Amino acid sequence: MPGSAKAMAAGTVAGLVLATLYTVALGGNSWLWFSWAVLGLLTVGVVVARA
Repeated sequence: MPGSAKAMAAGTVAGLVLATLYTVALGGNSWLWFSWAVLGLLTVGVVVARA
């Protein structure tokens, strides 16, 4: 996996952690989770395209 794909995957994981912490602390936010899902799909697309 190239460096840019690794960086995007790390950002996606960090986003998941932040979204989870936000949800635990302040309650759920559907836009936050939708945004994370879009980021996750983009990351999967980048990883597959680079492979």
